[in-house]
Amino acid sequence: MAVLSIPTPIMAAILMMTVVLGLARADDTNRVYSPCSDSKVEISDGFTFGITFASRDSFFNGNKSQLSPCDSRLGLRNSNAQIAVFRPKVDEISLLTINTSSFFPENYGGYMVAFAGRKYAARSPLAFVANNTYTVSSFTLVLEFKKGRLQNLFWKRDGCAKCQSGSSFVCLNKQDCAIKTSSCKNHASGGSVDCSLGIQLAFSGTDKHLSALNSWYEVENLRQYSLYGLYSNLKDSLTSQYDKIF
Repeated sequence: MAVLSIPTPIMAAILMMTVVLGLARADDTNRVYSPCSDSKVEISDGFTFGITFASRDSFFNGNKSQLSPCDSRLGLRNSNAQIAVFRPKVDEISLLTINTSSFFPENYGGYMVAFAGRKYAARSPLAFVANNTYTVSSFTLVLEFKKGRLQNLFWKRDGCAKCQSGSSFVCLNKQDCAIKTSSCKNHASGGSVDCSLGIQLAFSGTDKHLSALNSWYEVENLRQYSLYGLYSNLKDSLTSQYDKIF
């Protein structure tokens, strides 16, 4: 199994998560920190997983079977791919963010896959993020566990329910709200919209003590509210910390 190197712009996002979510916790009993290693967790543990950005074909073995980004058969180490690593708290709703002021997903193939594990490798389906025409900036990712072992990662879509009528958003494939990439800040066209990637994270299933993970049900109750609106309210306070970190 190969672990991709972490580039500077993605590392910035990880450092920001250290400030916002806190990587070191006194009640964290999980000592596995690599996204390509196996672990069994309980509520309040930290859990490490990764998200790889690459082209659609990069995630398939001979364009047939989708493999985990940890699988060296994909050859991602030598391809145009980037990785972000996060360590949220188990069964806590988290808002993960990657500042796209210096990282442009469309430059790395425009798709992403969430993953964790080695022997018990799990990976999400591909999710479109951006190309030169459209950018999707808001996602919901659910991590499903059984007896504390990660079983699945999947993206929850709302069928474009949050694409406001008359707004600058468009519905892609009847599942994602997207904005024109030319409208994004730091784009060559000089847009005004902050298109930083925001991922709402939740957990389901059971931990290693068979305690139920309930944060996904809380997210379901919150789905009546706009994740984009929530993220818009938070992003200024989150991204402003970059100047303090560096």
